[in-house]
Amino acid sequence: MPSGVWDRLQPPAGGTPDDDATVAHRFDPHEEHPLDGAREAGRTDDAGHRDDDGPDDAGHTAPAHPADGDTDSWDRTGGLEVIGSSDDPHHDEFHDDHHDDDRFGDDSHDHAGAAPARRRGRRRRRPVAVLLSLLVLGGLVAGIVLGVQALMGLTEAEDYTGTGTGTVEVRVAQGDTLSDIARTLADADVIASTRPFVDAADGRPEATGIQPGLYSLRSQMSGQAALDLLLDPSSRLLSPVTIPEGLTVARVLDRIATETGRPMEELQAAASDGAALGLPAYANGQLEGYLFPATYDVEPGQSAVEVLRAMVQQFTKVAADLQLEARAAAAGRTPAEVVTVASMIQSETRLDAERPDVAQVIYNRMAQGIPLGIDATLAFGLGKSGNDLTVSDLRTDSPFNTRTRTGLPPTAISSPGEESLEAALAPSSGDLLYYVLQNSDGAHFFTDDYAEFQAARQRCADAGLGCGG
Repeated sequence: MPSGVWDRLQPPAGGTPDDDATVAHRFDPHEEHPLDGAREAGRTDDAGHRDDDGPDDAGHTAPAHPADGDTDSWDRTGGLEVIGSSDDPHHDEFHDDHHDDDRFGDDSHDHAGAAPARRRGRRRRRPVAVLLSLLVLGGLVAGIVLGVQALMGLTEAEDYTGTGTGTVEVRVAQGDTLSDIARTLADADVIASTRPFVDAADGRPEATGIQPGLYSLRSQMSGQAALDLLLDPSSRLLSPVTIPEGLTVARVLDRIATETGRPMEELQAAASDGAALGLPAYANGQLEGYLFPATYDVEPGQSAVEVLRAMVQQFTKVAADLQLEARAAAAGRTPAEVVTVASMIQSETRLDAERPDVAQVIYNRMAQGIPLGIDATLAFGLGKSGNDLTVSDLRTDSPFNTRTRTGLPPTAISSPGEESLEAALAPSSGDLLYYVLQNSDGAHFFTDDYAEFQAARQRCADAGLGCGG
């Protein structure tokens, strides 16, 4: 302990054994404490010496003793709360103010107990805090290093050289972006990484037009070579099939089989499953008239159902664009009736300009209860070409014989194109009832007068064009 403290606790000179024992009391912060005086009059210097008595010329400090009249005060406190009481809430404050800078040395604190323990705890916590700080700093540095490496990987992407070897089939899905295509190529080892392919496509507008489908590429190509091959139509593995207007379902299936090599049995089985093909409800399960004429890219591996479904979907799209259902209802007709009329228009003329007039003739005859007299319907029912009909065929009792029956045949007779569908929805106005071929260009003569029709028919026969109407 500092010099002078225990001296103050000694019995006064001349004391007797009968003196009361020194008793330690809790320190009352509101009561004047003997130490307060010591703080004012007896502060210590950096060496732990008190300056109340002052050093002598040799630098020694005289022992400090309680002043006269202060004995009762020191007997009451004993100075123990100040020195060693850990229960006193003010002990730490005093201890921090006067001992934290180790002016008394570590040994002077050992008997106090609580204070040295706290000081050792603080010293133990400081290395832990430093260690945690180093760990956090190390994590930040590692993150920066990894980020830099990632950026370097992007800017210095690996790329193969040359045009590759072997054959790799790669599918481009509907809606794929250039980045999606690049990832597909990288996964198939066509290219080493995505960046060279994307960079090669930059500035080439045609690259954004890569169509979905199956492509034949090569293994380990440069990004530039892979892009060039994808843009080459010859690399796309497909069989284009063109379905012209006016073909029946039977002829459509035959063309698909010829162009793609698919067995006819599979195509016929698919054609009989209207539900799987997605036919509109108003088709009543009849496929005739709903295989829309267009060019279709048939890929290897596509099933017969998928091929025919694509054609039905195209019809549905065109019908929606034409607002077929709403416009048919406005004209007092069903959508199926419009498709049937459109199929007959398609079979009767090759000229788009004549289609509305053919539609007018059909609707006028239906309105007046006159047989339509369209031989194409009978030929369809008999499975023949119109040019192969005989006189006896014309007398055939068939729902498709529009010479002997009024009204429309039970189904469409061919696949109408968009112009024929539009004409069936919007016929020309007038009283036309007849038409007959008038020249080799396929143009017809239209009239509402029967005598004019007969004369035109004779001219057609004389020219060897064939006649109808």
